[in-house]
Amino acid sequence: MSFITKDFILKGETAKKLYHDYAENMPIIDYHCHLVPKMIADNHKFKNAYELFLGGDHYKWRQMRSAGIDEEMITGAGDDFEKFKMFARVLPMLIGNPLYHWTHLELKRYFGIEEELSEDTAEAIWNKCNELLAKDEFSAQNLILNSNVEVICTTDDPADTLEYHQKLRADGFKCKVLPTFRPDKCVEINKPGFMEYISAIGVNSFDELLSWLTSKIEFFHENGCRLSDHALEIVPFGKGDAAKIFDAKLSGSEVSQADEDAYKTAVLSHCAKEYTRLGWTMQLHIGALRNNNTRMFEKLGPDTGFDSINDLCIAQNLSLFMDSLDVCDSLPKTILYTLNPKDNYVLGTMLGNFQRAPYRCKIQFGSGWWFNDNKDGMEQQMKALANLGMLGGFVGMLTDSRSFVSYPRHEYFRRILCNLIGEWVDGGEYPKDWKHLEQIVKGVCYNNAKEYFGF
Repeated sequence: MSFITKDFILKGETAKKLYHDYAENMPIIDYHCHLVPKMIADNHKFKNAYELFLGGDHYKWRQMRSAGIDEEMITGAGDDFEKFKMFARVLPMLIGNPLYHWTHLELKRYFGIEEELSEDTAEAIWNKCNELLAKDEFSAQNLILNSNVEVICTTDDPADTLEYHQKLRADGFKCKVLPTFRPDKCVEINKPGFMEYISAIGVNSFDELLSWLTSKIEFFHENGCRLSDHALEIVPFGKGDAAKIFDAKLSGSEVSQADEDAYKTAVLSHCAKEYTRLGWTMQLHIGALRNNNTRMFEKLGPDTGFDSINDLCIAQNLSLFMDSLDVCDSLPKTILYTLNPKDNYVLGTMLGNFQRAPYRCKIQFGSGWWFNDNKDGMEQQMKALANLGMLGGFVGMLTDSRSFVSYPRHEYFRRILCNLIGEWVDGGEYPKDWKHLEQIVKGVCYNNAKEYFGF
């Protein structure tokens, strides 16, 4: 029998009631993920369990590398079954790692597999998964629908045609698949590829860039987009002539850190004002230190498992940036995420500086993200929010995933949420006021996001 029981993670009777009565069957709004829209539109069929479970999943790749497995058997040309078997060999060593829980939730929820995955069970589990993957119910679209997903927000470059979002809408796919505006390539003036990107979009001046961004924001809005997303290794804030800085970059000059901050501030501020005009939500993902391993970046490219947590100070520049927008009534609804849990209280207190009617919790503290979407990380984020703000107004969990079987992460989060609240209630820190407990739990799981984003 699987260790994933009915009451997995739920320690007390209150936690069990909160989960089973209020959280378990709520629909999912996955408002930030990295699913490929083409795969959804094409109703992709997965050739085998390696592609489904390990294709593109750098969380798993990192642990396989830690176990000393050769890259050929992780991302290379090795046999798919042998790569799956290598992961199965590693998995039992991941005690305390969310991958152990996620993997077994995925196997149980989608394939009805109760056995623990290990090298000993790998072949039988491989065969059963592949047998089921051949069936239509395991296509990309059916995996989404059978996971009770109501809305998916993908992550998309401004230059994207959004043709696959349009196709899904035209085909009448029951789950809304909406784009998210991610203009990092226009913002990161000193990153490799900036010049090539600017050339490809046909922009020759800073004013042209801003006009292009505005037109793309409007195009995304017409196609259902209601969120943007920005990845900020550091939070920039500076003043300067962004047009001159842009021209200097195009002429081949070096851009100093001060000029880079001024340019980024100008571009981000322009976009934020457009988001406010259209009623969007701006997401700021802060604190990743990306592409640390030059050798592997040159071999595999970005998003392959060589990123980690940055430890720079973020409070002052974040405050200045948000205040510069607030004073001119141009600060959009904003979700702040930190990759470094040292900044939980920074963000938890920053929220209160810029809340504004008529919105409830206009500024949100985003859920435990990336290296923090584990039990400790989620609890720490929610405790910080509860201590400093309004947990009952939180918009809840997202997958931030490239996997079509990552939706049990919402279940994982909901169990952790209900267990945490249940401990507070059982400890006498909150009454057994079931009316308000139901409102809180259903809100965090689904209702708050639906209201906040306007879906």
